[in-house]
Amino acid sequence: MSLLKKIQELSASLHPQWITFRRHLHQNPELSFQEYNTSNWIQEKLKSEGIAFEAGWVNTGITAIIEGKNPQSRKISLRGDMDALPIVEQNQVEYKSQIDGVMHACGHDVHTTCALGAAIVLHRLKDEWEGTVQIIFQPGEEVLPGGANEMIKAGIFNNYQPQHIYGQHVYPELPAGKVGFKPGWYMASTDELYITVKGKGGHGAKPNQCIDPIVAAAQLVIQLQTVVSRNAEPATPSVLTIGKFNANGATNIIPDTAALEGTFRTFDEAWRYKAHEIIHQICQGIAQATGTEIVVDIRVGYPALFNDELTTEKAIQLAKEFLGEDNVVPLSLRTTAEDFAYFAQHAPSCFYRLGTASKDGASFNAPVHNNRFDINEDALITGVGLMAYLGAKG
Repeated sequence: MSLLKKIQELSASLHPQWITFRRHLHQNPELSFQEYNTSNWIQEKLKSEGIAFEAGWVNTGITAIIEGKNPQSRKISLRGDMDALPIVEQNQVEYKSQIDGVMHACGHDVHTTCALGAAIVLHRLKDEWEGTVQIIFQPGEEVLPGGANEMIKAGIFNNYQPQHIYGQHVYPELPAGKVGFKPGWYMASTDELYITVKGKGGHGAKPNQCIDPIVAAAQLVIQLQTVVSRNAEPATPSVLTIGKFNANGATNIIPDTAALEGTFRTFDEAWRYKAHEIIHQICQGIAQATGTEIVVDIRVGYPALFNDELTTEKAIQLAKEFLGEDNVVPLSLRTTAEDFAYFAQHAPSCFYRLGTASKDGASFNAPVHNNRFDINEDALITGVGLMAYLGAKG
């Protein structure tokens, strides 16, 4: 029997175990960089399989090593992130989150299950493939500075230099059994904007005695839209969104301050930092025009994610072998962000999407970061199996 068939059959036969793993993780979510119970649970599973690992990376992170034949002949890394989100789950299912206000609403329970499942499959078939595979269980994908960069800085690649790194992410727009790829630029950089407008508060009936921060902040919301619409190269996708506007006044009270929060995203690093300069210039201009003081804090986040073309084309061919050509689809550029981008800067990498919707698309299609997000658990067979196949052949 071929290696492909053996991985397919083992991934499918262990599907009930993958479901048990995923439901345990879903019921016991933990926030970013607080995944202590999750980490301990993974370590116990690795121990029970006899898989070598090193724990304690950035406190909760784990790297496991599986050696096949001729361990030095090739080196691959597979990544699964572990953290959950501060969301109250609304699904009424037996595996609903048991942690108040915390939910695996971005599918990291799936990612962890698939990485662990791939480790088990590869370990059980270690005499059937060549090279070494490192499995990365990563904390803190959802918040800056991102667990990927922190694990790299801590040294996870100091003694292990992968030739390729693969990661996957749930995709509720795609039916289970299918996966999607995009070579080249795929996901945007992400920077957080925190802007405080300081004025002089007073009575709403006497605005002439005040310096109104709300008027200045309102001008700022509009003017910041010109960062993209009048400065960005039209061929370079960019997004600037102000998602929060706080000013604690009242019907007859002008407050002392107003605060804006938002995000800036793009795919071009030079333009990214030029845009930061323009944001500062706009804030300075409005401050001067309105008599306010405007404090700008731009927190540089994840870089744009680039899928190495050769690595991704090889992954696409392997996915077609494993799943059939009709189950591998092209993806479009997207302005969401992922700290897998740091791994992609370290070695030629591929980050792809795992379909998690029902076969007809009629259910399991709530978006990620939604309190009703859930998956068709048939996706776990595909997720585990393809990740293991990429580890063995990628």
